[in-house]
Amino acid sequence: MGRPSRYLVVAAAAVLFLLASAGLARVLNANSAERAAIETALEAQAGGNVRALVASIDGCAQDAGCRASAEANAAALRSSGEVKVARLDLSTNFSPFGADGTARVVWTTPTRLTVVQCARIHRAGDVFGGIEVELLDLSRPIDRESSCP
Repeated sequence: MGRPSRYLVVAAAAVLFLLASAGLARVLNANSAERAAIETALEAQAGGNVRALVASIDGCAQDAGCRASAEANAAALRSSGEVKVARLDLSTNFSPFGADGTARVVWTTPTRLTVVQCARIHRAGDVFGGIEVELLDLSRPIDRESSCP
């Protein structure tokens, strides 16, 4: 193999590495966006802010059942202090082209024992155009040892 051919192979490998790295970065960014969306909803819920909780859940404002669930959660789970996420099992570990899934989140505040809830998540897009994350639902609390459906 001549010198120009080797340079071409090295250049092609470098381009592939950069493309794979950029794709992986987008997927990891989607994981961060999922965590942020869930934390925003939990903070509104723990603060008793129904309006902010409804706004953080995609389509909730137009769904009477979702609004009622948000009101019940905000009333039952209202507590003071900073929300701390003790554990978050993301809705999907790797999804380069978007997916729907359910995340399990364990959280607490200084004035509340741990709460476990399920968050339905929708990821749309792909690694090339970008991945968007939407929170579709935040369940009522489940048993601490339970898993999400």
